[in-house]
Amino acid sequence: MSAHIALTALVVLDYDEAIDFYTRALNFELVEDTPRPDGSRWVVVRPRGATEAALLLARAKNDEQRARVGDQTGGRVGFFLHTDDFATDHARMTAAGVHFLEQPRHEPYGSVVVFEDLYGNRWDLLQPTN
Repeated sequence: MSAHIALTALVVLDYDEAIDFYTRALNFELVEDTPRPDGSRWVVVRPRGATEAALLLARAKNDEQRARVGDQTGGRVGFFLHTDDFATDHARMTAAGVHFLEQPRHEPYGSVVVFEDLYGNRWDLLQPTN
């Protein structure tokens, strides 16, 4: 049997502002944006070139879900964006206004920097050494 994680739900406040951030600032591709009968949308984005894992941008439906937006992992880095060109991606993201929480670091496992998405979820931009 073969298996992989296909989607991870990320709770957002607004579909369109989330699509804009992920496609413009992070250079993701919009894979799907389908209206649903209940007024919600099925919105999927993924890094360009990715074939398996993607994000399902899920609009918060109530106060409890809205309270989780931006803090889905309790303040920890919860998302890891691998790149094969750290310097170029870091420069492009900086120019797009992405908020970095530190200066890039070069660790034994690779080049890494922590950034926040538009809601404050923490991400690693990481170019592994292998």
